Amino acid sequence: MLTARLEKLGLKPGAWVLDLGCGEGRHVHGLHVLGGINVVGLDRDGPSLVKAREGLAMLPAATATTGFVEGDAYRTPYADATFDAVICSEVLEHLEDYHAALAEIARVLKPGGVFVATVPRAWPERICWALASGPGGYGDQPGGHVRIFDERELAADIATGGFDRTGRHHAHGLHAPYWWLKCAFWDRRDDHPLVKLYHRFLVWDLMERPWLTRALDAVASPVMGKSVALYFRKREAA
Repeated sequence: MLTARLEKLGLKPGAWVLDLGCGEGRHVHGLHVLGGINVVGLDRDGPSLVKAREGLAMLPAATATTGFVEGDAYRTPYADATFDAVICSEVLEHLEDYHAALAEIARVLKPGGVFVATVPRAWPERICWALASGPGGYGDQPGGHVRIFDERELAADIATGGFDRTGRHHAHGLHAPYWWLKCAFWDRRDDHPLVKLYHRFLVWDLMERPWLTRALDAVASPVMGKSVALYFRKREAA
């Protein structure tokens, strides 16, 4: 279930990619399967990295390097201008100081390199916060979302760091109703019959990818996609 479109990164064989805040490694795994791309997934959550490595072990071997590192989005262990591309997917909304993370991304990305940031889309996210409000609600979870991004303001913040925007799209149109259901039945979000039924539908879609749900997602994503993906290119030095 990729949020960033890997084909939009324009990667050449031998390129190096950093997935900053890789979680359980979905974008790393996707790049690994493409082959010929060196990719590093960095995350601060050890259990997620264990699952990421387990998932990688089930994939075919590749000629390029694929690895996972435990680390901090504010201070990565890489030299300036190391990577040809950086992915930061569904991470910035969790960070208290996302500007520091953006500065770190700019530091490790090569001039002319590609950066894609994905965050929850504002209006579906506001519904989640409203349906499960207050202490212990959707917006009050340990390690959870600490802000709702305005797309234009985030794009402007990124551009200020020396980037030009090259594209955008919305993703996961079928997933917004799932989160609205979870928030509507917040106290039973893990076992409510409607939540469980919709979850089974999403798993079926993910595993089988039938033409019907692919068509529905293509129509729904621009309208109510749960996430927005913003693509940038780092400006060359003057």
